[in-house]
Amino acid sequence: MNKTTAALLALALMVGGNALNAQTPYIVARDGTYLGNLSANRFDPNSVSNPWGQFGSPYSPTSINNKFSPWGSPYSPVSVNNPFTTSAPVIVVPGYGR
Repeated sequence: MNKTTAALLALALMVGGNALNAQTPYIVARDGTYLGNLSANRFDPNSVSNPWGQFGSPYSPTSINNKFSPWGSPYSPVSVNNPFTTSAPVIVVPGYGR
């Protein structure tokens, strides 16, 4: 077994034994509003990385990438982009709770 294979196997075991069944973490606002998956997949319709999707578009009202939305504005108290936020959205990792 080479070092790369051993490292991937160790990572899979640390993630929960079966990395193939791992679910994507997602963002939820404090009021319960779903804000998208934390995925690098630009083609996932629910990904914050999809520039054409509801949660990744810079024009969508529910996107953290829209600097005029409550969750993307650098001035909003509920935004992921405000370093002084008082009620930032939370990252939920399925299987680990909030």
